[in-house]
Amino acid sequence: MADLVIPEDFCHDQKPVGKTSHGNGENFHWIWGKGNPDGAAFSNEDVKAAYEARGEEQVPLGIHGTTVAVDWDSCIAAGSCMSVCPVQTFQWYRTEQDIPAKDVVGKVFEGTGKTEQDERLDYTDKSQPIREHDCTVCMACQEICPTGAIRIEQANLEWHEKAAGTFVKMSGGGNPHAHD
Repeated sequence: MADLVIPEDFCHDQKPVGKTSHGNGENFHWIWGKGNPDGAAFSNEDVKAAYEARGEEQVPLGIHGTTVAVDWDSCIAAGSCMSVCPVQTFQWYRTEQDIPAKDVVGKVFEGTGKTEQDERLDYTDKSQPIREHDCTVCMACQEICPTGAIRIEQANLEWHEKAAGTFVKMSGGGNPHAHD
């Protein structure tokens, strides 16, 4: 397993810079941070060549997702995460909307993109946690990612909800077995 590049508490002290929504109208995932130009994708020859072939500038993209977080600056489009995910949490975003990655903020994705390891359009494609809400927390994707670009952290659901304005703190009377 590669060292994880996303800190455990990456979303605790910042606001998201945007989000992408699932076409079901209910689910979405946040995009965190301004990105990291030192991520593995910036030094990967396949990724750099693919951006050049498209005539697109490679720019920092940030972390996509909260409980299933993918650092798009470290994602090299290996697709290993897709090959091991039992519930198809991920899709190649370009196979649904072939737009530059910097333009996905605010977009709605139906979840109809390709979900197999070798179905990416090219190495500019990114693993999008389109079905973050379906993750079973098996950790297989985090363990297999060759660049450590994925962090599964169910405790970050609180921060997803806080950013959305839907967080409700549950309080009790001190007895952990009592119900309010």
